[in-house]
Amino acid sequence: MSFKATLKELVESTTGAIGASIMGYDGIPIDDYLSDSADFDVQLLVVEYANLMKEVRQTIEVLKTGAMEELSVTTVKVKVLVRTVNDEFFLLLLLAPDGNSGKGRYLLRQEAPRISELLT
Repeated sequence: MSFKATLKELVESTTGAIGASIMGYDGIPIDDYLSDSADFDVQLLVVEYANLMKEVRQTIEVLKTGAMEELSVTTVKVKVLVRTVNDEFFLLLLLAPDGNSGKGRYLLRQEAPRISELLT
């Protein structure tokens, strides 16, 4: 299955999902899938979250608390769920505020190893 097809399935299987992306910590997207329901600049959001992920990863390394697995941020307009894929990439799922974050987290956890395998 292609990255785009995997991301599309992830979005369509999660109630309230707006989009999904595979990103490098360098801010370069590998692939993404976006629904038409976003009322903000999704591309900009995804790139900025790459910067946030780098900062969080550096903080975790300083604190020596182990490898980062997951991060979530909730704002008035969007829930952002992030799952690390490997040392270079992460998987990001955007949800509407009332989206099903439990299912989104579960699906991210299931897909991350498969995506890691495809990236190597």
